[in-house]
Amino acid sequence: MKTIIARRFLLIHFLILIGLVGTGCNNKQENINSKKLTVGVVSYGERAVSIEKYERFKDYIARQTQSIVELEPAYNELQALEQIQRKNWEIVFAPPGLAAIAISKELYVPLFSMEGTLGRQRSLLIVRDDKPIKTITDLANKTVALEAAGSAAGYYVPLYDLYGLTLAQIRPAPTPKTVLQWLSEGSVDAGALSQTDFELIAREFSTTKFRILHTSRSIPPAVVLLAPTVERNQQQQIQKAMNQAPGDITADAGYVPGAKVPSYEQFIKIVDKVKPLEAQVNKTPAVLLNQKSTSQEKVSR
Repeated sequence: MKTIIARRFLLIHFLILIGLVGTGCNNKQENINSKKLTVGVVSYGERAVSIEKYERFKDYIARQTQSIVELEPAYNELQALEQIQRKNWEIVFAPPGLAAIAISKELYVPLFSMEGTLGRQRSLLIVRDDKPIKTITDLANKTVALEAAGSAAGYYVPLYDLYGLTLAQIRPAPTPKTVLQWLSEGSVDAGALSQTDFELIAREFSTTKFRILHTSRSIPPAVVLLAPTVERNQQQQIQKAMNQAPGDITADAGYVPGAKVPSYEQFIKIVDKVKPLEAQVNKTPAVLLNQKSTSQEKVSR
């Protein structure tokens, strides 16, 4: 009888021990999972960045936060937006168009301003100089080239500036260079791209003289974003590590620790106003009016 009781006692202790070990393993696994960080890098368009430039940043953040850090590039805006909506990216290097949606709709937090955009960017509407197009209203019933959805200077801002017009067609251009190529060929009447891209690319078309029809309001700099799912202590760890990162790492990753984080409030309002127009972009003709509008008045700028 004593032997049976002893065996039962040992069996109970064994089961308790197994349970404790299992719980410890689960907790350890949960800690590992909670320490995983994914860095989203938006890399599309003509001047797509190489993810190799972010490798040292990834390794540095992994060491400083004792986390498992992975890099994940997106090669189009829709893929990037899907990852943001699912909160799959904890850290995002986001251009302005994507940043506006991430901040306003998905509650991402802007941490740092990006390098090279501190002078504020602008969108241009370009025409050939030999065309009799003098104002934006002259583009009514004309064909206009825009860049892919998600581009601030090539898509959201020009849609805002074209609000109220009926265009013969909006032709989607895969790159800024394509916009100028189509203009040079005469297959579109006007095209939108950033001021920086225009200054860099226009010189390649020496036989065509372009004219700036319209210059937009300023666009905020691209930003580094942090997901709202990141625990507060870890958020502080990440921010401190990025602030103290060596200059070569910040230069490669392309952010400026000492720069003021830009306000996106006004730009978010622009994106929100043109979002309803996206249903019209692929239609012929493209009627750039909100279907819920009760008048034909243009949005005040």
